[in-house]
Amino acid sequence: MLLASTAADRSLAAFPAGSNGEFNLPPELATVIRSGQGCRLKTADGREFLDFSMGWGSVLIGHADPRIARAVASQLPFGSNFAYVNESSLALAEELIRLSPACEAVRFCASGTEATMYCLRLARAFTGRRRVLRFEGAYHGAHDVGVTSLFPHQPPAFPTADPSSAGITAHHEGGVLVAPFNDLETTAEIIERYASELAAVIVEPLQRCLPPAAGFLAGLREVCDANDVLLAFDEVVTGFRLAYGGAQEKYGVVPDLVAYGKALGGGMPIGAFGGRADIMELVREDRLGAEDDYVWTASTLGGNPLSCSAALACLEILRGDGVYEQLYALGDYLRQQMRHMLKSHGVTAQVLGDGPLAQIALVASEPHDYRTSQHKTPKLARKIMLELFRRGVFLNPMGTKLYLSLAHTSAACDEFCGLLSDTLADVLVDD
Repeated sequence: MLLASTAADRSLAAFPAGSNGEFNLPPELATVIRSGQGCRLKTADGREFLDFSMGWGSVLIGHADPRIARAVASQLPFGSNFAYVNESSLALAEELIRLSPACEAVRFCASGTEATMYCLRLARAFTGRRRVLRFEGAYHGAHDVGVTSLFPHQPPAFPTADPSSAGITAHHEGGVLVAPFNDLETTAEIIERYASELAAVIVEPLQRCLPPAAGFLAGLREVCDANDVLLAFDEVVTGFRLAYGGAQEKYGVVPDLVAYGKALGGGMPIGAFGGRADIMELVREDRLGAEDDYVWTASTLGGNPLSCSAALACLEILRGDGVYEQLYALGDYLRQQMRHMLKSHGVTAQVLGDGPLAQIALVASEPHDYRTSQHKTPKLARKIMLELFRRGVFLNPMGTKLYLSLAHTSAACDEFCGLLSDTLADVLVDD
């Protein structure tokens, strides 16, 4: 048996499809990253990429930022994990409680997936109900509810759920109801119909790159209150990206439970969940055996001092003067330039997003939910994404969000748009 010679060959031999998930690249584009600096990556074979994935948005500050590196390095000699409250995790918890009106108490875990999972477990225990409602096309992590109706190819009628993945059971058991994002009337009807069985509604306040319609989140809050249903915000993406106080600050709506991850850690793995004190009380271990509504939550690496030190440094950076003005200006500029580039090549498309986020949807009209945001020409969309990757733009070729960071500049956005123009010129001729 011949041994694989290049890093890419080794990756293809070690990992299914040569990746750790989602990067649906053909074998000839298999890539192994060696290092990152700012908004650029270097690969094991010496290539350089302009990064518009940024660790799926976890590196909002930029790769290898010295302030984050110093924070981690200063903690490392004193221990990497205690699986217990430490000075860094305590300081971070206090800051989360200060910045989030939803958080009267918090706990840490190791990822956004865990954070949303625990929010839903708490909601079920607190209400004594088994069903949850989510919105079609949203992503709430890799657990069963998180991927249900994530990308239904033949979407069923609402509120029926689609599995979107083999090996999960939540949709079969009727535990998940599904509604269309931005459709308050349909959502309210579903909530009212199933209120006696419904524990919570979980929502990405900015769903993927689709902004909430005026009044949608506030209306959702009102409908949940009227039907005694909990509202959970998945702020894994929106947290610290749309504002320092996240979607709660930007949209002025306060949920009962909130999940954090991604950008909070400054590139280090982290998750956090919090909410009303009366809900969070259910996790107290002194309730075990004494109360029927005790909720088990624990995380070996949750609140580890390395991640929390990085998070504290990250939040200090994000509190700096002009940070969000910079992020929003970059996002506005990138989306404007992308629209211009697509139009100049005669491509019918919409550029979605807010703040430092962008996404191309090959549709004629401004979309408002999952179904209206799906490419009318998916093969063309994939060709565009793969060709951008070939030309040195690191992104997810499945066509998900482009992430900007504080390390990006208008020059980097211009570089991307130049590569997009070249890509469109080639792909449209071939198509």
